[in-house]
Formats: sequence, structure tokens, C-alpha cells
Amino acid sequence: MVKTLNVFNKVNSLRERYYKASIGKDALIKIIAEAEVAEQVYNSNAIENSTLTLEETEKILLQIDLDRYITEREIFEAKNLARVVSYIDKRDKEQELTLEVILSLHKMLISNIHDDVAGRFRKDNEYVRVGSHIAPSSKEIQERLEKMFSEYNASSYENIIKRIARLHLAFEHTHPFIDGNGRIGRVINNYLLIREGFVPINIKFIDRKKYYEAFKEFDEKGRTTIMEEIIGKALTNSYYKRLAYLEGKKIITLADYAKNNKLSHSNLINKANRQTIEAFLEKNVWKIGV
Repeated sequence: MVKTLNVFNKVNSLRERYYKASIGKDALIKIIAEAEVAEQVYNSNAIENSTLTLEETEKILLQIDLDRYITEREIFEAKNLARVVSYIDKRDKEQELTLEVILSLHKMLISNIHDDVAGRFRKDNEYVRVGSHIAPSSKEIQERLEKMFSEYNASSYENIIKRIARLHLAFEHTHPFIDGNGRIGRVINNYLLIREGFVPINIKFIDRKKYYEAFKEFDEKGRTTIMEEIIGKALTNSYYKRLAYLEGKKIITLADYAKNNKLSHSNLINKANRQTIEAFLEKNVWKIGV
């Protein structure tokens, strides 16, 4: 609890810095968001077992031919998710997140992949399993999601890290769709974060093991501790990256930073992983603004 509060306090001070640094820099903010789409798509799809690399994802989105055969499904997964990520970046401020909005985002995500289930929740006798977790019956979906929203809205006095972690875990526990639950769940996180005046986050593929541990902790103990840690670190990472650009710093790799300052690179990587220095992951490389 104290740990989350400390991270939340840090996020709040970063948010204040971000607001000051972003005045008059709408064009740069737009460029940062556009440049991040491929990374968002790569990480979210990789968590769901996509074989695409970040470079291949970028090529698909830029309509550049690839050097190997890629299934049509993986191509649509990349293109569709990119559409959803770009769409919410433009629309979330004007439209409250509702079940109807979630269904329309799902339709956009699953079109040309699984058209018969796109844009609808699971029906009778449609069950899904994730590891050892069997999702609740389709009869419970509507009620569970409405409860998820009402709990989120009723806890507006609580810190955003806790609220997003709880909502994300409740959504994934319910697994309302036949396909696309994880990707839609991570999109929803950003939809709500942006609406509440925070920056979007990118849960990284390299954190996948911990991410799945968070679901296990929630399913078995009803606790949100691990997910709070993941959301908190993703938020600080997102702010550090944006502030490095908006505050006009020179951005270098952490390896160069270590060399220039005669510091231990592995020690700096440990600090970056704990987010105790203002380092951020960009295209799977640790960087820092100086």
C-alpha cells in the first residue's frame, strides 16, 4: 500500500512537470504518440503469442514487404490494433468508456480475423480458458462488467494506479470475448488513463511473466499488488520518455550514459528496471535524457 502510494506521488509530480513542459508543444506530443503506435502494437500482440518482431510490425504498418512469410491473421492483428490505438488517442476525450464503446473497439480489432465473434460478447455455451482459469459463464458477463465500471467510478478518490489495476484484472478475469480480451483490456487502460489526464502506458512483452503472475495473484488471492507495480512502472516509464523529449534533453542510450559518466552499466540497468532513475525503454533499448 505504502509502495503504491509512493509511486502514485511520483507519478503526480511527473504529471505536473509534463503539463508544464507540454505547453505549446502539441505537434511534438502528436509525433511521440504516432511514433509509439508500432511499439504499442508489437508489445500487446507479443504478449498474446504473436511471432512478429518490432521491426516486422513497423514494416506491416508502413506497408513494406517482409523478408519471411507472415500469416494473414498476424498481419490483420497488427493493422487492426494499430487502428484501435490511433482511434482511442483521438476519441477518448470526447466519449466516455461504456460497454457499447468496448464492443465497437472489439469489432475494429477482430474484423477480418474472426468476423463471427467481432463486436459481441460470448454467448451461451461459449467458454474460454486462460491457463488454469476458466472464465465465468456468458450469463455473468454484463453484470460483472457493469460492476467493474461502477467500482471504478465510485473509487475516483483513490489513486489511479490502484483503480486501473483493479479494473484491468476484473476485465481479464471476466474474459468477455472469445478472442482479443488481453489486447482490448490494455487498450481500455489507456482509454481511461488519457480521459483522467494521464499519459498512455505500454505494458512490455519483456514483463509478460510478471504480468501473468498478476492475474494468478488476483485469481487465487483477490489481490492487485503485482498489477499495481506493473501499472506504476509503466506510467513512470511513459512520463520519463515524454519529458525527455518535451524538456529538450539530449537522448542517449543508457550504455553511453554509463560510459560517459564512468558508471556501471548493469547497475544503471537495475535502477532503470526499478525506475529509480529517469530512464525509459524505447524500441527495447534503455535510454535517458541528459
